[in-house]
Amino acid sequence: MAPAAKNIEKDILKLIPPPAEKPKLTARRIGIHTSTSGGVETAAERAYRLGCNALQVFSSSPRQWKPYDLAPTQCDTMSELRAKYDLKPLVIHANYLINVAGVNSDLHQKSVAAFRSEVERGLALCADYLVLHPGSWRGDTREAGLQRAAEALREATDGLDLESAKFTVLIENTAGAEFSCHTHVAGYDIVSNDGYDATMKQLDDTVGLKNVAVWHCNDAKAACGSKLDRHQHIGEGTIGIKTFQRLLNDPRTEHAAFLAETPIDEPLDDLRNVNALKACVDPTSVLKMPPAPRSASSKPKAAAKKAASTAPASKSSRR
Repeated sequence: MAPAAKNIEKDILKLIPPPAEKPKLTARRIGIHTSTSGGVETAAERAYRLGCNALQVFSSSPRQWKPYDLAPTQCDTMSELRAKYDLKPLVIHANYLINVAGVNSDLHQKSVAAFRSEVERGLALCADYLVLHPGSWRGDTREAGLQRAAEALREATDGLDLESAKFTVLIENTAGAEFSCHTHVAGYDIVSNDGYDATMKQLDDTVGLKNVAVWHCNDAKAACGSKLDRHQHIGEGTIGIKTFQRLLNDPRTEHAAFLAETPIDEPLDDLRNVNALKACVDPTSVLKMPPAPRSASSKPKAAAKKAASTAPASKSSRR
């Protein structure tokens, strides 16, 4: 009989004590998708101990329709820690079940309700961005799916003041169609110099590089064009470290945040991937300071109150 597998501790809060000095930063906003075990507000402390100055989290379970109700104290604590540790932006990644482009009417309505809940929680947490996978329009045309997605976002945000809160919805590109892993396995050449230039030109011509506020930085286990979304540690996959070096030092992307969504196969893998991204940045570059994180008291009162106390009835680029 095989021995039972050991439960290996991977939580950075239990592996790394609070640093005696502030972590060394770079001229870019670099972070990682961070665990919210123990409450969403605990992600800020994890990000700081990892040496991040930006972070991404789930505000609720990413694979359940039932929403999580945030307590006002959680939102206050998150804002306080972000201000203390200079963590910005805070990016919320939406539930994976949401499919605003889909043709199934029941699933579509559940998706709209779930996305509204995501927006409400994002407002309550004073987050900067909400990243959404647009979903699949299988069974219909691309144009119809895009139209359905646009209408769903409009419906889900109706009556919520995103503009005053400076809260922006970002649409993530998918592996079947996120820089880096998603773009690579979708078939875009971002490894060769010519391929990188052509891909960035296409992105600038269609979306506008100034509108890409977040870059998901993941190496890929699968080959270019494979359509297989399998994230790998930075510099250890089919993309390679040189592409990340080029991306993080590209003057056209210096306004954005760079967030890893890499696996944690072994303890401290998250720290190693954050450090790998930080090591890509030219040490002579200077960090440009974005606006300070908003406090919980500065968000629009009506939206914040509703976001913190109610649930619904049932590359990322700017919306």
